[in-house]
Parts: sequence; C-alpha cells; structure tokens
Amino acid sequence: MRCTILRPHRRPRPVVLLATLVGLAAAAPLPAHEIPARVTVIAYVKPEPGRLRILVRAPLEAMRDVDFPQRGVGSIDLVRSRTLAHDAAQLWIADYIRVFENGSELPRPRLVASRISVPSDRAFGSYPTALATVTGAPLDSTTEVPWNQTSLDVLLEVPIASPDSRFAIDARLAGLGIQTTMVLKYVTADGVERAYQYAGDAGTVHLDPAWYHAGWQFVTLGVEHILGGIDHLLFVLCLVIPFRRPKQLVLIVTAFTVAHSITLASAALGVVPDALWFPPLVETLIAASIVYMALENIVGARLQRRWIVAFGFGLVHGFGFSFALAESLQFAGSHLAISLFTFNLGVEIGQLLVLAVAVPLVSLLFRRVIAEGVGVIILSAFVAHTAWHWMVDRGATLGEYSFAWPAMDLLFAASVLRALIVLVVAAAAAWVLSEVYRRLQGEGADPLLDGR
Repeated sequence: MRCTILRPHRRPRPVVLLATLVGLAAAAPLPAHEIPARVTVIAYVKPEPGRLRILVRAPLEAMRDVDFPQRGVGSIDLVRSRTLAHDAAQLWIADYIRVFENGSELPRPRLVASRISVPSDRAFGSYPTALATVTGAPLDSTTEVPWNQTSLDVLLEVPIASPDSRFAIDARLAGLGIQTTMVLKYVTADGVERAYQYAGDAGTVHLDPAWYHAGWQFVTLGVEHILGGIDHLLFVLCLVIPFRRPKQLVLIVTAFTVAHSITLASAALGVVPDALWFPPLVETLIAASIVYMALENIVGARLQRRWIVAFGFGLVHGFGFSFALAESLQFAGSHLAISLFTFNLGVEIGQLLVLAVAVPLVSLLFRRVIAEGVGVIILSAFVAHTAWHWMVDRGATLGEYSFAWPAMDLLFAASVLRALIVLVVAAAAAWVLSEVYRRLQGEGADPLLDGR
C-alpha cells in the first residue's frame, strides 16, 4: 500500500491557493439559484400570414433549476450556455404560453430561436428591432458579463388561419419571480400597436377583444369588486338596515347607483385629479360615509334624507370604483363605452345579490331574535365601530402626503371646466330624483315612502 508523507514545514503559497480556487470556480457550474424578487417580462405578439410570432424577453436569472456555466469570476460562459438557454426557454417560457384564434386553442408555440442579451441591449423597444436581434447573430463569445445581469430573448411561432382573426393569449409567466410584471404589446396586421401591462397572471388576454368579450369581462370584474369590497358592502348594508321594503329600497339604491355611475364614468374619462393624495382621500371619505350612515341609523333615519345622503356619498364611492376599473380598462380594446356600462352593470348585479341575502336575513333577525329598534342600533353601532378604525387609519395615511396648489394655467382651467360639467350632470340627476320623490310623496303616494 502506498502512502503520502506530508511535510508540515512546507505550506502552500497564497498565490498558488488563489489560482487553485479560481480554477475550481471556472470549472464548476453555477449553483441553482433562488426565485428573483422582481421580474419584468416584455413580450410582443404579431400575426403574419400563416403564423403568429411571439417575442419574449425575460431575465436569465429567472430560469431556475438551470446551471449556466461560468468562466473567470462571475461571468457567464456564452458558448457553453447557448444550448442550456434554449432548453430553459422551452421549460420556463414556451411551455407556459397558450394561444387562441377566434376562441379556439391553437397548438403549443414552437420555439424557433433564443439568444442571451446584455443589459445595455435596447432591442425590445420595438417589434422590428426585437425580431432582428433574436434571429440575428448570437452575442460575441468574448463578452464579459455577470450571468445574473443578462436576459433571455425568445422567438415562438404558432400556425394560424388568418392574420385578421381575433387572438387571445394566456401567458402564465408569473412563476418567473416573486413579483412579476408583464408588459405585453400586440402589433396588429396593419402595424397598430396596443400595449398591456399587468402584475402576475391576468389569465386569458383578448388582444383585440370583440364587444361581447369586453362586456363579459367587465361585468365579471364589477361583480367581483363589489363582493370583494367589504367597505362598499357595509355601506350598502347601512343604507337598507332601516329601509327594507321594496319601494324604499328602489328609491335609495337608485340614488346611490345614479351617483356612483356619474363619477365612475367621469373618472374613467380622466376627469379626476392625478395627484397622489386623491386615492387615499377618497378611501378616507368612503370610511367616513359608512360612519355617518351608521350614526344616522342610530339617531333615526328618514327616507327623505336617506336618498339625498345616498346620492351624495354615491358620488364618492364612484371614484372608489374607478380605482378598481382604471388598471383594467387597457383590456377593453376599442370598446370603452361598453366596458364602462358593463362594469357598472356588474356592480349593480353585485349589489342586488347582497341585498337579496341581507334584506331577508335582517328582517328575519328583527322578527325572531331582537326588536327592530334595538337591532338597528346594535348593527349600526358595530358597523360604525369598524368603519371608524378604517377612517382613522386611512386618514393617517392621507396625512403623509403633501398638498400643493396646482399651477393656474390653461391645463388647470380645462380640468376645472370638466369638473364643472360633472357637477352640472350630478345636479341634474339629483333634481330628477327629487322630482320623482316629490311625486311619490304627493296625493295617493304609498305610505311606506314616509320612512320611519
């Protein structure tokens, strides 16, 4: 048996040790890496005769479970990484994209080309330069760049029947990062570009939606918003706790609906302040509206005052609805009016669903469990306590913003003019509602409209 005798008085020189470590680092592949915190994916979709082209750029560090070789200290070995990058593009990008033509799913996209790019590459600023870069020569193999600062550019193709069809894409690439932002640009057959930007997975995105696609999408969004917004639900509950008979409900809910429809439409058309403090101001006022309604229920609400208050606070809630709508209007395509109408319709459907459940339950509670007068006070006090905390918290957030007077210029004058138009429309709607109420209160009016 052979053995090696160590000479303890001879130690390796630092230079030799450093050279050995560098050599080992160059020979070893990069270890598997964690999920990136923030990832931005840029994609282009363009129909052409016989095929749909999809260009995607994503950070290379988002291609997990793939060990890209290095050379030197930290630089990616571009030659040895090309095949791995191609495989990663298939594994992490191509396999997660589905495409639809006129509602029918197409075959899985075929990976045509992939390329590693450096941070200074701005090719994805337009579709032609992005296509030329992905299909062009690979990055010079002598380029020194850290592996986690590179991008992976990908070209996918799908066979289609006609470039004039309606296309939709479901790109489930949110798993590339903890927070993934998707910038999707659809280039029509005649060269018009339509951009979408969203966080996470948006599901199936209709790139050039028909009116019925847009309508259904925004009806669903409206229902989800009202059912998922606890503050709006509590406000609606406060509206109807003292007034649960059909004619009373119709007048109150109609006033609230007309009011929030006015401000929702005006906000969607851009007639709102663009200051950072405006959204927290609206959220604070929404909480304050719930507190007020609950306190009014406790001291005694009357129908004549209730519909006016519902109308006034409805104007505020309409701005709140617009914040949920703002990010989704990009998916409306050319159907802005239809999307506004159907979103509002969805909100009303959601409110009716809430009323259909809340009114019978409250009525049953007051008949079987507790007297109505006491029950109104207890329920309203609970709602007021909850909304009070919201108002205080939101008010503290609002206080963190700085307020500044706008510049008195033509732009400000135009904004004031648009706001005055909205006020005139709101005043006209309020006048119509007051006339309806006055007629109902005239001779032969239903005594149920007299309130409590």
